[in-house]
Amino acid sequence: MACKLQGALTSCHSRTTKFKYQKERAAIVMPKAVVTPHTFKTKLPELNLTYVPPPPTPSLDKKALETVHEKDLPTNTSGKFGRFGGKFVPETLVACLSQLEAEFKNALSDHAFQAELAEALRDYAGRETPLYHAKRLSEYYKSRNNGKGPDIYLKREDLNHGGSHKMNNALAQTMIAKRMGCKTVVTSTGSGHHGLATAAACAKLGLECTVFMAAKDIDRQYSNVRLMKLLGAEVEAVDGGFRDAASEAFRCWVGDLEKKYHLTGSAVGPHPCPSMVREFQSVIGKETRMQALEKWGGKPDVLVASVGTGANALGLFHEFIGDGDVRLIGVEGGGLGLESGRHSSTLAKGEVGVYHGAISYLLQDDDGQVIHPHSIAAGMEYPGVGPELSFLKESGRAEFCVATDEEALDAYEKLCKLEGIFPSLEAAHALGTLDKLVPTLCDGTKVVVNCSGSGDKDAAIVFNRRFLDKQ
Repeated sequence: MACKLQGALTSCHSRTTKFKYQKERAAIVMPKAVVTPHTFKTKLPELNLTYVPPPPTPSLDKKALETVHEKDLPTNTSGKFGRFGGKFVPETLVACLSQLEAEFKNALSDHAFQAELAEALRDYAGRETPLYHAKRLSEYYKSRNNGKGPDIYLKREDLNHGGSHKMNNALAQTMIAKRMGCKTVVTSTGSGHHGLATAAACAKLGLECTVFMAAKDIDRQYSNVRLMKLLGAEVEAVDGGFRDAASEAFRCWVGDLEKKYHLTGSAVGPHPCPSMVREFQSVIGKETRMQALEKWGGKPDVLVASVGTGANALGLFHEFIGDGDVRLIGVEGGGLGLESGRHSSTLAKGEVGVYHGAISYLLQDDDGQVIHPHSIAAGMEYPGVGPELSFLKESGRAEFCVATDEEALDAYEKLCKLEGIFPSLEAAHALGTLDKLVPTLCDGTKVVVNCSGSGDKDAAIVFNRRFLDKQ
């Protein structure tokens, strides 16, 4: 299968570029990742329904999966995970990204910054978030298998201030923006959770905030839009979807590089953006490891998270990537079904290409043009995915499957009725795969699902689809 190169930010717009001699160019620019004996070789694009715990596995190739620590982040690194990632941007942006990378490195090694961030996460965001044993949900699945089955836990990121995991990254990056002397933060959002978190963090630190959002997402997530405006943010409507809003935010930043800071909430884009988001979201997995040790004296056996672009999945997964006995499962938006063509399943159906400044898997047609994604969850409607998740797929370290719109709606209702918790439709995709996953697991298996956001923003969508449609 030929890799396709497109969407590099050569003129800061979302239009894709078709290259002549694609096969030859792709072979030069993106040689296939070499999977060494130290990586996990089995590819699992779909959920393995006959899973057997593997024997002890050698540790992963540390070079590609190295955690970004204060000592080992060189300022000129290309930000590659295997063949994925990089900086495919105009020359004028390279210096800005290099400066951002240097500030990121300095922040990681600055004890004052780390102390301020820790205090803000604790006292403002409300961390740490609970690791909640969903007993009735666990019993529901056990009742279908003679009383045997896994114990299901929810990492309650929905309890963060702002209602999602997005606050972790938004606080850290607004602090970096202030260190750099920027007065205005620009960003884009799909579900509105990232826009809300960024607007709140900017209000806290006295920065101006502009949020770009697709007009259709403004309509279906209007509760978050109202809150953003109350926090003082400007919300700019964009035709198209989340990808178009992301492009518009990038253009706005490029128009005034000296005074504006582009705050990405997704683990996509040119280096160092994906690494920054993952680093600031990795608090999720670090807390999960400690909490699991306290609750049952060990590690989780299985981690499950929804995959839109990768921020919440990497936040949970990254701490455990080197633990070969911990199974990592990402769940993409299956939309109306993979065969319908109306889905957001980039890792299941995409091909390798360049989009928004980095190499990753991407939904594209035979001509290399971006396919518009579809999902009932606004935060999952993006045609690409982060480079680190792309690497985890290709190396086989993580499994990726899909949950359809209907499966996500079922999971939303189920968690409401069994646990009194309403998850975001994004998080409901992760819960939506449990019907297929649970029967494959041994009794007593510890499963952690990342409840990445609160579903109050989605209540009207669920109600209209599940109740009004039946009347």
